Amino acid sequence: MKHWRIEQVPWDLFDPARVDPEIVPLVKAAAMVERNGPDYAVYLNRVFSNDPEFCKAADNWAFEEVQHGDALGKWATLADPGWDYRGCFERYRAGYPIQLDAEASIRGSRTGELIARCMVEIGTSSYYTALGDATKEPVLQQICRLIAADEYRHFKLFYDHMRRYLAREKIGMGKRLRIAVGRVTESEDDELAFAFHSSNEPADLPYSHERCVTAYMGRAMSFYRFRHIERGMGMLFKAVGLPPRGRMSDTAAKLAWRYLQWRRARYSRKLAGDGSAVGAAGPTERVAV
Repeated sequence: MKHWRIEQVPWDLFDPARVDPEIVPLVKAAAMVERNGPDYAVYLNRVFSNDPEFCKAADNWAFEEVQHGDALGKWATLADPGWDYRGCFERYRAGYPIQLDAEASIRGSRTGELIARCMVEIGTSSYYTALGDATKEPVLQQICRLIAADEYRHFKLFYDHMRRYLAREKIGMGKRLRIAVGRVTESEDDELAFAFHSSNEPADLPYSHERCVTAYMGRAMSFYRFRHIERGMGMLFKAVGLPPRGRMSDTAAKLAWRYLQWRRARYSRKLAGDGSAVGAAGPTERVAV
């Protein structure tokens, strides 16, 4: 069941004078990925086909993800009245299909699948918190806070089911950590880059991963602050079975923050130079769900 509804968002408070033009392309891209929740639910229902409890939870999760996409899409349309949310989403879905016929998790186990889902929810919760903290536009602030709270609940949902499967599958700490870190590194794959392309670039412009990931990450990384990374690292540690607070978590958060700063500087240099001077390439046919 949804914890809030789009109609409850104070749309009449939208203030175009407070819209940051650097955030609008990010909101458009995020709307694509969020709106695609039902396809991910199909994948999860196949992976957990004999677990009706989890399948019901996955369907409810997807229901809320669609609302996230629609809320972000509506806001982006207010910020850019000429933007075609539905048309861009169809373009995204057609160009970046999810593997819907899976018989088992691409992570090697159900525990691994749920760890990967936890990583996604950590990333989205941190991301929308960062966007909500950065924007001065009151409606987007509210939307980001609502979505960030949902994503934190979704983390707990997948975490609780992960603990249930871990008791059966007995996956070691090292493997859990590898799955978690591996999924985090996939944030720079085609999923977000193609979402940026389909929601922000002309339909006749060939897709380039390098151009689009630079345009997306160069903007997105600029809104993170250390507190967002620190909170996310604590959640990651919890997901893999390590103490979420303490010297190890603090050190990991500081290292992650330095790495993000390095990546941010690298992308900023590309954006300041000629970020479009890259070769064109088509999107991958399978997504790392």
